[in-house]
Amino acid sequence: MFVGGKWKEAEGDKHFLAFSPSTGEEIAQVAEGSREDARQALQEARKASEEFRKWSVWDRASLLQRISIVVEQRKEVLAHALTLDQGKPYYTEAIQEVESVVRTFSETAEQIKWIETSSTATKDPYKRVYSFLQPKGVYAVITPWNFPLMVPTEFIAPGLGAGNTIVWVPAPTTTVCSVKFAECFEEAGVPKGVINLVTGMGNVVGDEIVSSPYSDAIAFCGSSATGKLIAERGAGKPLLLELGGNGPTVVLKDADLDYAAQSIAKGCFTNAGQICSATERILVQKNVHDALVEKLTMYAKQVVLGDPFDTKTTMGPLNNYPVIKKNEQHVADSQKRGSTFLVGGKRATHLSNDLFFEPTVIIDVKQDSLYNLDETFGPVAPVMSFSTQEELLKITHQNKWGLASAIYTNHLKEAISLAEKMPTGLVNINENSNYWEPHIPFGGVAGKSSGIGRVGGKYAIQEMSDLKTISIDLH
Repeated sequence: MFVGGKWKEAEGDKHFLAFSPSTGEEIAQVAEGSREDARQALQEARKASEEFRKWSVWDRASLLQRISIVVEQRKEVLAHALTLDQGKPYYTEAIQEVESVVRTFSETAEQIKWIETSSTATKDPYKRVYSFLQPKGVYAVITPWNFPLMVPTEFIAPGLGAGNTIVWVPAPTTTVCSVKFAECFEEAGVPKGVINLVTGMGNVVGDEIVSSPYSDAIAFCGSSATGKLIAERGAGKPLLLELGGNGPTVVLKDADLDYAAQSIAKGCFTNAGQICSATERILVQKNVHDALVEKLTMYAKQVVLGDPFDTKTTMGPLNNYPVIKKNEQHVADSQKRGSTFLVGGKRATHLSNDLFFEPTVIIDVKQDSLYNLDETFGPVAPVMSFSTQEELLKITHQNKWGLASAIYTNHLKEAISLAEKMPTGLVNINENSNYWEPHIPFGGVAGKSSGIGRVGGKYAIQEMSDLKTISIDLH
């Protein structure tokens, strides 16, 4: 673990094993932190906060740029660790994730220099009121295994930019690449205690940093169930939560079906579907249902499962056994309800490990099925049909998710009208639901279970800052 600017073992020299999801082989022994380890990290972050909050914005920007440069220099090493630890294909996905990390740190360094706050007019002619951003203090950051480098970056870059110190707990199943990432912070000269990495189990070290009085605010990305628990354990603290999603992808009868099928397939099968904004329920107007399904099935059959270090591979394994069991549960539920599986629906048996799941296309998906109501987090393309916009809107509002959705149509008026009615924080028109760039606001909507606040560029910086207002009497 990286605590107070030093590498240390866990209390009692306790470890857990890390395995490659693509081969099942042991790849590392990882320090399993205790509550005392987490408390020590929080105390180091608290001490560092006193000095770091005094840094000028330009000094913070320089630090972020140094991190960006070090990550760029270590790109291949980080991508290799990412593929080994998480399972995503090295050439088509892991390298791109590291490049997104480089871009985000660099862009955040610029964004924090140009954020403006306001002065406020007053009724009293002798008063002057102005506002500015200040750090919140010590941030407890907990991140998932699906994008184990990029998701932490979404919190750490704006968190540092805003002047906060960080205690970071990564997902246990992708700790190895998280440690490699933390090495970049050390090489970039991050002051001791400003970023602290505590590895271990979420219900121990994660719970400690969330509930401790030494943390001032919480940033978390992961499941909605865990997000709710974190909100309870950290009650009263500012929350930035990016949670689950199963937003609808809508295909209208006038859409370009060749383009839509290709784009949707990418939304379904990138990162083996393990993305909170993945295309997991597809609502197609009846006029074009069969034509789209035929094209989508063709793309599913073209996916190449295999060794994620092989240049021919286009999809790797699922990351862990709970997620593959959830996929199998959703298959069984849909089969019971009479859906038809055109391709996939089971583990791939010809590969070296049993975490590979075949790309799957399902039709006749029922509205009460788990594919419609739950988040699958796998390489699935569940298709439902609709006739009228009234029927469509009823289906889109049926589940508890409100993160990202997509609409395919060549009719601009209908696209905008429908987008404004989508119960999601992000709507992509003629692009799959996964499309996002690091400066774009991203998050859920009220009344749903997809999170609180926004990540992305200046929006994350503002979320992770306090707005201080000062009034002056000139009389």
